[in-house]
Amino acid sequence: MITILGPTASGKTSLAAALAKEIGGEIISADSRQVYRRMDIGTGKDLADYLLPTANGQQLIAIPYHLIDIAEPGTKYNLFQYQQDFFEVYNNLIGKGVIPILCGGTGLYIEAVLKGYQLSPVPQNPALRQQLEGKSLEELTQMLVELKAKNGSNMHNKTDVDSCQRAIRAIEIEEYNLHQPTAKRELPPVDSLIIGVNIDREERRRKITNRLKTRLEGGMVEEVKALLDEGISADDLIYYGLEYKFVTEYLLGKTSYDEMFTRLEIAIHQFAKRQMTWFRGMERRGFTIHWIDAMRPMEEKVKEIMNIWQ
Repeated sequence: MITILGPTASGKTSLAAALAKEIGGEIISADSRQVYRRMDIGTGKDLADYLLPTANGQQLIAIPYHLIDIAEPGTKYNLFQYQQDFFEVYNNLIGKGVIPILCGGTGLYIEAVLKGYQLSPVPQNPALRQQLEGKSLEELTQMLVELKAKNGSNMHNKTDVDSCQRAIRAIEIEEYNLHQPTAKRELPPVDSLIIGVNIDREERRRKITNRLKTRLEGGMVEEVKALLDEGISADDLIYYGLEYKFVTEYLLGKTSYDEMFTRLEIAIHQFAKRQMTWFRGMERRGFTIHWIDAMRPMEEKVKEIMNIWQ
């Protein structure tokens, strides 16, 4: 398998598609929010990236992709489900002799399948949720830190806890594992060449800002409004973080448009920084990541990956 990872706005999807075209591969998404249907602009699915011209430029080839649009908005897709879905697709592709290309920016999902994390499904705990209701994010985070210390757990990405709902779910998981340890599933680690798309910090910031403007002009607010109109609760949308959190708060009248833009822009920059922190952490945890420059021409990047791969 080949894995292509990188922070948001680094161009990893278009690189994965170009590589897939070159080697006849198929893409397995590693994005925790692109699993949701009708959450397209805010999650940056950019499905046009999977359509590439033929050699003569007369037609478009659709690069097959997996684990995008597989869950309904309002549901809580999780790491356990992702592992199950990943291995189903991965084994199917390997069985057909197709090279899987894992591509995304959710470091936890990538590391979980490459390392073969052993996880158990954890049901919701209504009594615990009621008990935690009304606590601040700071209080919940402190509880989570203490529970992790008791469990010796580092399975969940603490930096991804950007709302009370996410923190409560993480506490729920830690509490469950503390009192009811369950038999864990054996999953094999996956051998993969790992390519990191390295983008200069200032260029990344510029691309994030421009992309945010484009997405807002392209209907991101309307997308979130349509989800609210179909009955998905504001709390559920806020749970998904970033674009869905800030646009929902704007639609609820809690912030102005300008304030929403500014806060969301800052949050995305911080998110990209956390992604890079996770990837650097993967290197410290024993993964070899071959970093390539995001700004090089696509043909050169694909050629470099092919050279490393061979």
